[in-house]
Amino acid sequence: MSTLHITTIQSDIQWESPEKNILHYDELLKGVSNTDIIVLPEMFLSGFSTEPVDKVIAFAPRGLEWMQHKAASVSSAICGSLIVEENNMLFNRFYFVMPCGTIHFYDKKHLFSMAGENKKFTPGTKNADIQYKDFSIRLNICYDLRFPVWNRNVYNSEDNTYDYDILIFTANWPERRIIHWEKLLQARAIENQAYVVGVNRIGTDANNIQYNGSTMIVDAVGEIIYKACDNEEDVYTVTLQKEVLNNIRQKLPFAADWDKFQIQ
Repeated sequence: MSTLHITTIQSDIQWESPEKNILHYDELLKGVSNTDIIVLPEMFLSGFSTEPVDKVIAFAPRGLEWMQHKAASVSSAICGSLIVEENNMLFNRFYFVMPCGTIHFYDKKHLFSMAGENKKFTPGTKNADIQYKDFSIRLNICYDLRFPVWNRNVYNSEDNTYDYDILIFTANWPERRIIHWEKLLQARAIENQAYVVGVNRIGTDANNIQYNGSTMIVDAVGEIIYKACDNEEDVYTVTLQKEVLNNIRQKLPFAADWDKFQIQ
C-alpha cells in the first residue's frame, strides 16, 4: 500500500528577517523524522512582503540552499515559497526540493491585488505537477485557492489516472477571512477528488495583519483529517494513503462526468 507522510509547519514569521527565520525553522524541525514531505508557509523567510527590501531578495539563493541541505539531512522533500528575482522580475516562487537535491517550482499565478502584489511581482503562467513516491502532487499558493478553474483536476479515462492526487497550498491567509480558507480547502478537495494540504502562518505582520493558522489536511470527500490549533506554532505529521484515495474515486466515479476544457 502506497503511503505518504506529510509534515505541516504552522509558524510565526519574523518580518523581512530571513536569518532569524532560518534559525527558527531549524529549531522547529529538530524533532522531525520519518517523513516524506515538509510543508512551510508562503514567503516563509520574510512574511507576505509585497515591497521586499533588498536583503530579502538577495537572500533567496541562500534560502534555497538551506532547503536543499535540510531535505538531504532529514531525507525528506521540503517545500515553501520564497521571493525570487530572475531576469529583473520578482516571483512568489513555491519551491519543492527533493532529498536528492532535485528542484521543482511553481510561480504564483494569481497575485493578490488587494495588497499590491500584482504591482511588484510577475505572475506565473503554468501549473506544476510533480511525481513523488507514487503520488502526483500539484503546488499552488494562497490566493490561487479562490480560483477553482486554475487548480481543476483532470481525469484521464484512457489510463484511469488523474493529473494530481494531492493539492498543496502554502499561504499567508489572514484571520479575518479564515472561514473562506477553511471552506475553500474543503471545496477544492471535494470537487477534485484529491487530498488537499493547506499550510498557513500565525502571528501579526508589519502591516498589522493577524494570522491564526488553521493549517488543514482534507481528504477527497472533504473530511478534515487534521486541523492545527489556532494561534499556536504547530509541527504535525499525517499519513496519506493512496488506497484510500483510490477507493473514494472508485465508489464515487464523478470524474467520468467532469467537464472538459482548456485554460486559455
